[in-house]
Amino acid sequence: MNVKSIDVQIVSNEQQLNDAYYIRKKVFVEEQHVAPELEIDDLENEAIHFILYIDQVPSGAGRLRLLEGYGKVERICVLKERRVSGAGTAIMKKIEEYAKNEGISKLKLNAQTHAIGFYSHLGYEIASDEFYEAGIPHKSMAKSL
Repeated sequence: MNVKSIDVQIVSNEQQLNDAYYIRKKVFVEEQHVAPELEIDDLENEAIHFILYIDQVPSGAGRLRLLEGYGKVERICVLKERRVSGAGTAIMKKIEEYAKNEGISKLKLNAQTHAIGFYSHLGYEIASDEFYEAGIPHKSMAKSL
């Protein structure tokens, strides 16, 4: 895929939020077989949502929740056919930039085990033994900003 632009935005309108939910459903529900009721949960309204556009096409998403003393990164995903070098990194960099601007000095996330290398490359360190979420193996990871 010949990519001209990768743009990550903080969701600020209903269309962007619908784009983010669409991406998450495609990746987590359809591709990874997560139950729909587990994917879109009761924490959506307290999260800051992020949407990734590749050449102006909705292609990735993620969310951040500001908890006491740290930020929790969740639901990072990129459509299978849009996974290009830098897409996931762009989402994570935007989330980290936002967290820093909000005075958050530590981020935590629960990484699917196949994605541990990706998060390690971005400076996250494993902080737990393996556990299962939605039937998928994960490990908690953390990074100081």
